[in-house]
Amino acid sequence: MGKMDKLLFRIRLLLSTIVLLVFSALFGLVALHIGLIQHKPNNLVWKPKSITTDLEGEEKASLIKLGYDVITRTPELIGPLAEKEEMQFAGNNLTCQSCHLEAGTKPGSGSFVGVYNRFPQYRGREDKMGTLEERIDGCMERSMNGQKLPHNTLEMKGMIAYMKWLSEDVPEEKLAEYKGYVAIDLPEVKADLSKGETIFQKYCIVCHGADGQGVRPNEGALYEFPPLWGNDSYNHGAGMHRVITAAEFIKSNMPFQQATYDKPVLTDEEAYHVAAYINSFDRPQKANPEADFPKKELKPVSTPYGPWRDNFSAEQHKYGPFQPIMEYYKLTFGIEKKK
Repeated sequence: MGKMDKLLFRIRLLLSTIVLLVFSALFGLVALHIGLIQHKPNNLVWKPKSITTDLEGEEKASLIKLGYDVITRTPELIGPLAEKEEMQFAGNNLTCQSCHLEAGTKPGSGSFVGVYNRFPQYRGREDKMGTLEERIDGCMERSMNGQKLPHNTLEMKGMIAYMKWLSEDVPEEKLAEYKGYVAIDLPEVKADLSKGETIFQKYCIVCHGADGQGVRPNEGALYEFPPLWGNDSYNHGAGMHRVITAAEFIKSNMPFQQATYDKPVLTDEEAYHVAAYINSFDRPQKANPEADFPKKELKPVSTPYGPWRDNFSAEQHKYGPFQPIMEYYKLTFGIEKKK
C-alpha cells in the first residue's frame, strides 16, 4: 500500500468514526424525546436546603432566615439571653439545634426535613390532632423548660416558614432517612448505670465535661456543647428523658461530628446504657406531668413518670427491661409498642 493509499484509508476511517458518533448522538436525542430512554435526576447528590446557599430569591427569605436564627440562637431571641424580658419564653440556654442538629438538617436527629408535611397529626400526649405550632409548644415547655411561644409572633412564624422551606421538593426516597430517629435493637436487660458511666467517660466528657454541664465561654454566651443534666437542661417531661429515645439519638449522632445515622460509633447496647446514665441525674421537673397521655395505655413504656395503665415499677419504666412492659400492652390492649 502506497503513501497515498494509506492517507485515503485513514481519512475514510476518521470520517466513518465521525458519522458513527453523530448517528449515536442523534439516536440518543430522538430516543429521549419519544420516551425510549427516561432521564431521571440523580437523587444521590440531593441534600437539604442551606441558608447560606439556597435562600436567594425566596419570597419569604427574611422570615425563613429569622426562623433559622431562632433555631440556632434560641436563648438570644426567645430565651434567657433575650434583651426584652417579655421575649424570654425558653427557660434554659439550650438551642433548638442542641437536639435537632445542624439546624434540623442532619438525618437521625429529629430533622425538620419533611416535618411540615406531616402536620396536622394525632398526638397521643395530648390525645388530639395537633398542629406544627402545637408541637413546637411541646418542645418549649419540655426540652426548653419554658412556656409556649405565642403562635402569632414573628419568631413562631419564622420557625414554621423555615421548616416548610426545608420540607419542599424532598425526594420521596429521602423522606424516611430524615424522619425522627433510627431505631435501635433494644437490649433485653435493665440499663446498667455503671456501664453507662464508663461509656460516658470514654466518649462524652471531652465535650460535655465530667460533670455533664457542657461548655460555653461565659454565662452571656451560647453553649458550644450543651449540658446534659442539671438546671440548664431539658426537664423530666421531655422526650429525651426517655431512655429509649435518648439511646436512638445518641446512637446516630454521638460522639459529635463522628457518628452518623448510617455509620454509628457506639453499639446499640452502649447507647442504651449511656442514655440511662445521663438520665439518672437530677433535672428540672415539668409541672402537671400526670396530664400527659389522657389515654394512659398510649403512654410510651419508657416514660419515667406515672401514672401508667400497668403495675410495673417506676424504676422499670425508666431503666427497663422494657420488653415485658411491651408484651403486657400487646396482650392487654392489642397495642404494639416500640418505645
